[in-house]
Amino acid sequence: MNEVPPLHKFITPYIYFLFLLWLPFGTSRLVMTLLGFVLGYTLDLFMNTPGLHAAACLLVGYIRPTVLNLLLAQEASEEINKEPSIGTMGWGPYVFYLFILTFVHHFYLVLLEWLQFGSFTYFIGKVFATSLISILLIISVELITNRRKLKK
Repeated sequence: MNEVPPLHKFITPYIYFLFLLWLPFGTSRLVMTLLGFVLGYTLDLFMNTPGLHAAACLLVGYIRPTVLNLLLAQEASEEINKEPSIGTMGWGPYVFYLFILTFVHHFYLVLLEWLQFGSFTYFIGKVFATSLISILLIISVELITNRRKLKK
């Protein structure tokens, strides 16, 4: 999506890390960080970006268990066969979960991409706009796939 002409100057939505967001609740932090690194590094190889996506996905994989523990009751997070979705978490917690992890991913990715703030308002605007478009795309994918039906 980084080649969409009207958007690619300011907004570059990323939804590839949705794989990390949809992993089951009981996935350990070590497995999450390893999968995050592999996913990001694979994308880095194809996009010729030296470790940008690997670092951002590694961070998302590392903080995901903490975010889930803060959002869910202990009983819900112990159901290791389920994964985060609108059906298992509800709209509010799921959108908050998406927002936090998407914002962290995009903030870190844009920060590493620039290696400086430059214009702070432009930086924050780019992070928020990219995060908002990515969240809308992720929710669209969630509603289109309806993962509850896929498991049956």
